[in-house]
Amino acid sequence: MAAKAQDFTTVMKDVMGAFPVDTKAMEDVFKNQADLSEKLSGVALDAAEKSAELSSKWTKETLAKLSDMSKAKAEPADYAKAMTDFASANAEVAAENMAAFAEIAKKVQTDTVELMMAAGKGMQEDAASAVKKATDDATAAAKKATAAK
Repeated sequence: MAAKAQDFTTVMKDVMGAFPVDTKAMEDVFKNQADLSEKLSGVALDAAEKSAELSSKWTKETLAKLSDMSKAKAEPADYAKAMTDFASANAEVAAENMAAFAEIAKKVQTDTVELMMAAGKGMQEDAASAVKKATDDATAAAKKATAAK
């Protein structure tokens, strides 16, 4: 009595053919990635805009102070005073503006961390759902393939 050898090639074809290709999951991943990129770009562009505004304001203030300092003075001592006043005012403005730049950087960091945490949580949920669905589909496909033989 000869035992009939099972054709595993046919079984594998049947199993692989029974696996559904979930293009929606790929579309969702792409859409989620695009949404995250858009939000991160928004954070970066907002920071760049605020930084540019701050730099422009700082430059205008510095030029106005330079204009005051460069005016002709009646006494030689007035030039030294104008230079001292300029240096003092410039140091104060520099400290204020550096603090403002630090606030912009802090906001970028905070917003980025929040976005990444939200994206990570969403990806974990999506991954868990995808794994469960893939397991269910694989189990159903394996049962179908073995039942057909």
